[in-house]
Amino acid sequence: MKRRTVLATAILAAVATPGIARAADPGPSVSRKSTTQLDSQAVFFVSYDGLVNNNSFQKNGLLTYKGYQYAVWYTATGNAVVGRRALGASNWSTVTLSHVLKTSDSHNVISMGVSKVDGRLHLNMDSHSDGYFYVKSVAGLLDNPGTTGWTSSVFGSVQTSLDGLALTSQFTYPQFVSTPEGRLQLSYRVGISGNGRNALAEYDGSSWTALGEWSSSTGTYTSSHGTSTARNMYLHGIDYDAGGRLHSFFTWREQNAAVMCNSGGITNHDTGYVYSTDRGRTWRNDAGSLVATTGTAETVAVTDSGLVVDSLNPDHSLMNQESQWTDSTGLPHAIISYVPGRFGQCTTNYVADRTANGRAFHLRKNASGTWQKTEIPVALNSSQRTKLVLDKYDNAYAVFPHGRIAAASKASGYTDWTLLYDGGDLDAFGEVVIDELRVGYDNVLSFMYQEKSSGTTPSALHVVDFALPS
Repeated sequence: MKRRTVLATAILAAVATPGIARAADPGPSVSRKSTTQLDSQAVFFVSYDGLVNNNSFQKNGLLTYKGYQYAVWYTATGNAVVGRRALGASNWSTVTLSHVLKTSDSHNVISMGVSKVDGRLHLNMDSHSDGYFYVKSVAGLLDNPGTTGWTSSVFGSVQTSLDGLALTSQFTYPQFVSTPEGRLQLSYRVGISGNGRNALAEYDGSSWTALGEWSSSTGTYTSSHGTSTARNMYLHGIDYDAGGRLHSFFTWREQNAAVMCNSGGITNHDTGYVYSTDRGRTWRNDAGSLVATTGTAETVAVTDSGLVVDSLNPDHSLMNQESQWTDSTGLPHAIISYVPGRFGQCTTNYVADRTANGRAFHLRKNASGTWQKTEIPVALNSSQRTKLVLDKYDNAYAVFPHGRIAAASKASGYTDWTLLYDGGDLDAFGEVVIDELRVGYDNVLSFMYQEKSSGTTPSALHVVDFALPS
């Protein structure tokens, strides 16, 4: 018998025989596949330390659906553009919309969503605590991309409502998420930073419905320095797991700077977690206790018990809207970042202090139901956000500002974080936008980044692809 046959027989026997373990799952790895250019002259201006085309809280600025990848951005002239390509293709086809970016504010991102029930692509764009702009495609556009034209005629007119549903005059942070049934939900903030509420709307294939608000801006929070009576909840994300549970990590942002040790810091504190088992109609804390009913007066409040899964006062420049993921068993994971206490107990300039001493941490719930946190031994070298991805083996990847990639294996209990890719050849400005859907589609880590520039000089916008373990 040939050696190859013996080896194959042994492997099959090990798999088939109880008590004999199969070969271990592979650990994390990345292999760069390709880089494509979306725009050689994308709009560039630095606002709130970020770029409007690459703010990581976009959900989604880049997405994959039925073999095609879609991207959105603003050109040098501020025009909103939607691009698509077949996966693996080097060229993108683009449609320029009639909308032009109204102000140089990096919050005013474009976010995409897919309503699977009717195959439409939805865009919400250009808003920061004011009115938004909305566009949706014709039905079926995404279902047969290979035979569907890609011209401006497949997109409807730009609206300032959701097909007549106005929602709010103080709108920020659109995040689309598809429900397990194929409906499309829109998460957004009502109000302003330090005094806002999270809310949901839902599209069923024929019309939009406002589900209502589910977080509170009221209540009293007291630190060792002072008191605040208004705030907003910043989401790290809003995501369904394979079993249909909706997960959300968050931080609180207080309105009153008196809660900080120094006014140069940032009033974010604590990492909280809630989930919903009924498509966002009600919300529960980690212990399973009901804490909110969407669209009623019973909303998630800073005074509710059982919300905080990692406690931190406002003196460490904790970042808001970082990143989250759920693993193959439905357990929630998040990236959080702040200045650890070993660098001092009072940040005085959150941009400078986070750049000098900020660190990211992997926060997760383990199979026994307890929460664990591991510091990732890679300096942020930036004030900005890190993105989290889990591959099909539940290995974890942290995509840092400037496109650096660190990873840890599930087998180690996520204790072996190491830098896999330093991002030096990208020349990326800061945050990147991850294609969350592509990871599960074809096992590729794909993200959008913009090259460094200065002032308001436009720069190139790219998508880079890395193969994950097969």
